[in-house]
Amino acid sequence: MSTVTTAHDRRRWAGLVFISVAVALIIVDSTIVNVAIPSIIKDLSITSTQVQWVQESYTLVFAALLLVFGALADRYGRRRMLLLGVIVFAASSVLAALAPTGDLLIGSRVLQGVGGAMVLPTTLSLINATFRGRERAIAFAVWGSTIGGMVAVGPLLGGWLTTYFSWRWAFGINIPFGVAIVIGVLLFVAPSKDPSATGRVDVVGAALSVVTSATLVFGLIEGRTYGWWLIKKGVDWPLALSPVPIAFAITVVAGILFVLWGLRRQRRGLSPLLAFDLFRIASFRNGNIAAMIVSLGEFGIILSLPLWLQNVLGYDALQTGFILLALAIGSFVASGFAGAFGNRIAPVTIVRVGIAAEILGVAGLGVVISASASWGIIVPFLFVYGFGVGLATAQLTGVVLKDVPIEKSGQGSGTQSTARQIGSALGIAILGTVLFTSAGSALDARLSDVPDAQRTQIVNTVVDSAGAAIPALAKQNAQVGDAAKVAFSDATRYSAFAAAGFLVLGLIATLRLGRSRPEDERPGNRPPTG
Repeated sequence: MSTVTTAHDRRRWAGLVFISVAVALIIVDSTIVNVAIPSIIKDLSITSTQVQWVQESYTLVFAALLLVFGALADRYGRRRMLLLGVIVFAASSVLAALAPTGDLLIGSRVLQGVGGAMVLPTTLSLINATFRGRERAIAFAVWGSTIGGMVAVGPLLGGWLTTYFSWRWAFGINIPFGVAIVIGVLLFVAPSKDPSATGRVDVVGAALSVVTSATLVFGLIEGRTYGWWLIKKGVDWPLALSPVPIAFAITVVAGILFVLWGLRRQRRGLSPLLAFDLFRIASFRNGNIAAMIVSLGEFGIILSLPLWLQNVLGYDALQTGFILLALAIGSFVASGFAGAFGNRIAPVTIVRVGIAAEILGVAGLGVVISASASWGIIVPFLFVYGFGVGLATAQLTGVVLKDVPIEKSGQGSGTQSTARQIGSALGIAILGTVLFTSAGSALDARLSDVPDAQRTQIVNTVVDSAGAAIPALAKQNAQVGDAAKVAFSDATRYSAFAAAGFLVLGLIATLRLGRSRPEDERPGNRPPTG
């Protein structure tokens, strides 16, 4: 092997490090806030709906713009889009760290979602265009394990910063990482783009995709606040009909128009936002369906666990982070397993094993969660869950993109990332609704002997504070505090079982993926030599 080839290989793998750090930055930010939420609630006095929006404003914008930026990266340059995304993300992190109110924090999270949407599909596209064969399998394993691990490292980092400094540093820490990523990408990641991407950008398709995603997630988040059909009493809205069904109707109409518009452009020989011909590839079509369903269950549970660990069991933010670290350890162990067996076991088989481990971990959490549980009984199930996430995430990504042409890698990556993020957004919205609705119902039932007005006030206080009021209630009235702890624990259990149910559906969806040989065994997929 020549010296030039060796230097080229070293540069590609060094570039992968900074690509993975970029992924880590945006994934950590989607989870680091979870542990900091109780402190944010106290500092900014935000409601439970605002709690969901602090999470979902980021995820909603993230999911809505992935397709747009995936296509733009193909056209204008993937490295350029990655750099721009990191800069936008870091700048908006400054605004989030300085936010004086809940609404301004949510606005900053929206801007972070824009930056994150530039980064995620671009990292996938760069890996897809840079690596081949066995190297690609290893690169995807690194990428996927980074996501799985950072889901848990985020809470640990957030817990440390919140406990010893301030929740604001959970956002401020993005600045030095952003600077390091920009320097590393400029030095080690080669520019690439699709030379065939010509003509005007599909602005109409972009607008329709944003409207479809945004209205869907809005409806799921605000259904509990406004009412799923008729407007709730006391809510300021001019119509008897809730805005939620209106939002869902817009979702359906905009989604249909998006598909029709894209097919029309394709028939006219123009480039649509989403390359619909990619869905003729069975692995791409079925893999995206499976990825979206799996994501419904994968990350939604991360919303409820930190709230339960701190508000019911009494752990502080740092202790909560250490408990959730078991998830990261499981994910990193899975990366070693995937590296050892990824080229000897079919990727689809590894995906199924991973999802089965996730089901076991989440369902196990649902069984052991109670108001008197200890960290020792929680950690093993978190480890199993993290092990499953580490296996399934990377290998499912490889399955989805393995047959996508290089010149369409940005659109393919954007579609795959969109499927995951929509699934994640729906999961957080649905499981968040399950958590808060069931907590309110369970607490109301347990306080049946309390006068109606007082009971309603207690229930609303617990739900609106996302459980943060429970410790104070326990000090004022031990009986009421115990009832609130049991009710919130039951709600967390229901949320875990709902997540396990989605994962079971995801496992069933993978049955349509069939079997495939490890990528380096397929003809024409030998590693590049320089």
